[in-house]
Amino acid sequence: MNATETIVKQKKYDASAAKVDMQLEVALIPVGDVERSKLFYQRLGWRLDSDVAPAQGVRIVQFTPPGSACSVTFGEGITAAPPGSAAGGLIVSDIEAARDELVGRGIDASEVWHGAPFPPEARLSGPDPKHTSYGSFCSFNDPDGNVWILQEVTVRLPGRIDPATTTFASANDLAGAMRRAAAAHGEHEKRNGQGDANWPDWYAAYVAAEQAGTESPK
Repeated sequence: MNATETIVKQKKYDASAAKVDMQLEVALIPVGDVERSKLFYQRLGWRLDSDVAPAQGVRIVQFTPPGSACSVTFGEGITAAPPGSAAGGLIVSDIEAARDELVGRGIDASEVWHGAPFPPEARLSGPDPKHTSYGSFCSFNDPDGNVWILQEVTVRLPGRIDPATTTFASANDLAGAMRRAAAAHGEHEKRNGQGDANWPDWYAAYVAAEQAGTESPK
């Protein structure tokens, strides 16, 4: 098979795969002490979905972070990975507020940094000066050393979210999106030199485009 045939075959495969939704809904994390981990994730404020033992030597505990469509599962008899070997990402709309909440819950969260998420030596102290989307981070470890990295995202990259399914994890996230829409709409009115009576539709289009990473209204 030559290079051209390989590319054509890959395109055909990609086109067919795109027709089937594959939603990541559960991630496994290896832990050494199930009860200790259960208490930790409860302290984080994550929702306890289930704690079941469907077979001898098997225990499945599932938690879901606030606003997340993906849950985490740990327990007994579900993974051979060594405790502390997992790493995951958590997306937030306000990195400093998210860190403050973690600290308020007694979690030993790192300071906020910007630049590259890894390696650690590439990190720059403090949040991104312009609060560029995807640019600010902090992290914390669970009792086994599994790493969670928080990343501030306010404007999505193109194609990440379907604009027809815009959702928000909290009232604060929605309020933040509305404030950004209001500021952008003010610039829109300045450019046009007049008020815009149709501002609700403009706001809606702006917020949906911001989440989907598509072009915002002008």
